[in-house]
Amino acid sequence: MWKYFVIYILAMSIITFVVFGIDKWKAKNEKWRTPESTLFLLSIFGGSIGALLGMQVWHHKTQHWSFRLGIPFILILQLGLLGWYLLHGNK
Repeated sequence: MWKYFVIYILAMSIITFVVFGIDKWKAKNEKWRTPESTLFLLSIFGGSIGALLGMQVWHHKTQHWSFRLGIPFILILQLGLLGWYLLHGNK
């Protein structure tokens, strides 16, 4: 079970990282942009590590407080839920 969970988180993080990079490229080239709601949803559904890395590597959305606070909050919440599950969920 854990193997699939880790694969899922890695896949979502890679996808989210790539989407952040593509959106940064689109921003520079005045193309149609990825909605911010999509970026947040990708983070919520397991891509928060990729989102944080994408923000740092691509320097994307780093001036938006909703992202600067929201993405780390999502990651902390996810880690908290994982910790709770590891301590209490297997009983």
